[in-house]
This record gives sequence, structure tokens and C-alpha cells, in this order.
Amino acid sequence: MTVAVEEEYRPKEGDPFMNERQREYFRTKLLVWKEEILRESRETLTHLQEESQNHPDLADRASSESDRSIELRARDRQRKLISKIDAALQRIEDGSYGYCEETGEAISVKRLDARPIATLSVEAQERHERRERVYRDD
Repeated sequence: MTVAVEEEYRPKEGDPFMNERQREYFRTKLLVWKEEILRESRETLTHLQEESQNHPDLADRASSESDRSIELRARDRQRKLISKIDAALQRIEDGSYGYCEETGEAISVKRLDARPIATLSVEAQERHERRERVYRDD
């Protein structure tokens, strides 16, 4: 599945928030991102299968295992990211996309363009991170 991106349209802060064009823009952006991640995952799997041969040299084997571990961790992060992309696509469908889960206020279009899976406004995200730091320091 190949998703085409509408190149000429870029959401602007002055546009009516989450109008049909913006929703389609973000839907397409999320689908393209997901497609890229899935393609990279397939390439990683192919590489891991090709690399699974036994290395007679202990150093080569250790290096190969280390590379494999790093790639598997990256795939796990990608799996979690796909889950967040799917959740964002679901929010587009149910009409809650673009609104802060904490305050209900609109998340800025600029933030959504930079991080289309954002669920918190910048202010709510900063509060969340400050609370995390406080609890982590204890």
C-alpha cells in the first residue's frame, strides 16, 4: 500500500481547527510514517535472518549478537510507535484527534505537524515531564 502525500497543503494555525483538509493531511502523514516503519521492520527481519549464521570466531559472534540485540530493541520501539500511530488514526476517525487528553484544549497544529502522535498540548506535556522528574528524583 502506497500513500500519496498532498504536497501543496500545509496546515496553518489560522485555518479552522481539524477541518476535513487537516484531518486528511494528518491521516496521510501518519499512514506514510507507519508504512516507512513497516518497510524498515521487514528489512530488519530479512537482515536478521541472513545474519543468523554461526560465526566461528568468538569476537565475530559477540559482535553479531550485540548488533542483533540493538536491532531487536529498535524493532520493539518501532512496534510501540506503530501502536501510537494506530491510536492517532483512531482518534482522527472518532473526532478526538488534535485535542489534549488532559485539558481538552486544541493541540497546536505546529506541534501536531512535528509530532503527529502527540496526545498532550505543549503545556500539559511540560507539566507531565516536571511531575516525572520530581518523582524520579525521589
